[in-house]
Amino acid sequence: MPYLNWIADVDLENEVIEILNTANTGIQKATDEFDKNVIDPFSIMFEMAGFNINTVAQWEVNEKARKAQKTLSNAFGTFHQSILGHVNNWTDLGTGNSADLLSTENRIIAEIKNKYNTVKGSDQVTVYDHLQSLVMPIASVYYGYTAYYVETIPKPRGGKPQTYNIEFTPSNNETKTLKPANPKIRKIDGKSFYELVTGETDALKSLYTVLPEVIQKVSGKTIKTAEITVMQHYFKKAFV
Repeated sequence: MPYLNWIADVDLENEVIEILNTANTGIQKATDEFDKNVIDPFSIMFEMAGFNINTVAQWEVNEKARKAQKTLSNAFGTFHQSILGHVNNWTDLGTGNSADLLSTENRIIAEIKNKYNTVKGSDQVTVYDHLQSLVMPIASVYYGYTAYYVETIPKPRGGKPQTYNIEFTPSNNETKTLKPANPKIRKIDGKSFYELVTGETDALKSLYTVLPEVIQKVSGKTIKTAEITVMQHYFKKAFV
């Protein structure tokens, strides 16, 4: 029985291997560069006292993990892009292209970010202008397509997660006005976008649910059931 109905097991396993490799690379890079940088000795002392860290050795472990986490965090937008690029009729365009994800059959292009605050509010106007330049000019290869700005982890409202598939109207700080609403330029949360791409309502949750099994298969590392339960609590805080 496959892990999921909408992506081949081998493709899912390969993407999990890729993100685990990124984590390992991040740790190695943080370790290699640790002694090359000048470390603030005052910071060490007050972090140990303020964060209840007992030894400098433990502080070093935490500091290396913190630096490695940045590398891993930056890779998650690409992870979702790659995962969805394996769905039938969808193509991962890779990095450095005009968009991240494409479906010619559904006439959709998408720019995928990992979190609602990945792009600063002031820079979202640039994203809007770029998407507009792809789908609005008659001469564009994507003329008539719908462009989606995907915030995989959505911005909460009232402390609670939300879903949205709305016209993307970022604020222009220079003119103090919103970009004009356009049904062809949209902002969408990750849960809703996974559903749009796969046709399955709980596709994102299903992916999260099978990841411990996939991780164990490709790495031999087991995540304890009790810890998975705690992680699911955090999933519910991020997604509806």
